Amino acid sequence: MSDDTVVVWDEALLAYDMGEHPLNPVRVELTVALARELGVLDRPGVRMVRPAPADEALLTRVHQPDYLDAVRAAPRDPHFAGYGLGTSDNPVFEGMHESSALIAGASVAAAEAVWRGEARRAVSVAGGLHHAMPDRAAGFCVYNDPAVAIARLLDLGAERVAYVDVDVHHGDGVQEIFYRDPRVLTVSLHETPLALFPGTGFPDETGGPGAEGSAVNMPLPPGVDDAGWQRAFHAIVPSVLRAFRPQILVTQCGADGHRVDPLADLHLTVDGQRATYLALRALADELCEGRWVATGGGGYALVEVVPRAWTHLLAIAGGDPIAPATLTPPAWRELAAKRLPGREIPLRMTDDADPAYEPWQPTGEPNSVDRAIAATRKAVFPLLGLDPHDPRD
Repeated sequence: MSDDTVVVWDEALLAYDMGEHPLNPVRVELTVALARELGVLDRPGVRMVRPAPADEALLTRVHQPDYLDAVRAAPRDPHFAGYGLGTSDNPVFEGMHESSALIAGASVAAAEAVWRGEARRAVSVAGGLHHAMPDRAAGFCVYNDPAVAIARLLDLGAERVAYVDVDVHHGDGVQEIFYRDPRVLTVSLHETPLALFPGTGFPDETGGPGAEGSAVNMPLPPGVDDAGWQRAFHAIVPSVLRAFRPQILVTQCGADGHRVDPLADLHLTVDGQRATYLALRALADELCEGRWVATGGGGYALVEVVPRAWTHLLAIAGGDPIAPATLTPPAWRELAAKRLPGREIPLRMTDDADPAYEPWQPTGEPNSVDRAIAATRKAVFPLLGLDPHDPRD
């Protein structure tokens, strides 16, 4: 296996553009620009790969053919309605099929590079469109690129694929697509569905018939900070991954759990997000011989958060983390100010936060985070042969 890291990128990926919409491709443009200015993309062993669009055969491993037909047809029909398209969340835009297929192709290319041993880790930063369903668009997502990439891994012979989703929203589309497939473990940490779209991701969603224990959901109450998030992550994710023994780890690294993100109400920092990416890499190293495929996802603080968070992700995948106190380069600040005038441009790669946490213990008076941890462990741990009350599990 090569020790290289593949970064799948082409400026054509910015064509996934819904216009006046929260999911603005500038967040990806500024991520790649920041990573480039900091030298992350020029490191020895980091290879840039251009994607090809996912073809019909790949897309129909996940999506229904009539839905693909609708995505192609919608931009040509001013009165189009249906399939979740033409809504405020999922407006129709020119080139919708082509740009969505290219994002899916980018995540597939990342997965193929890792599975074939051409790279130990790969990042598809424009990917992570985890809400799309087999027959409809949802939550700003047209084609579900993480699911297409996982389906490709299964076709290439993978027998155990773990998917971990740390976006603030439940990874409902990926869960739905593989809910009855015991070869895929889906794990999602997210703000409680009682308060946030898409309204799913409760602890009792644990996998369909024949795949019991293959879905793990850790909903968190609004207001959770780095310490609570890390406590929950480490109380759930390492245990279920170790029980599942994945051959490869696929992650969706949405940055919208940040405290200034306008669409949700968790209180994470860039420092906490960086700590999560380090933990994911460590788990891939421990369990999968380093095989890690990372995608982007949500994130609506377009200059304040996403570029810094995902540049940390790219650096961690590429070998050496960036020191939190690193300054953002002046050339990047100028570009950010040009793209998003009037916004506060971050001067450093840190929020000056300490993401330390106290490990979970099943004793004492539980707070809201501990009650959520206990509910998830009780729902799914026995299905994986784990003791929900034993902190060693």
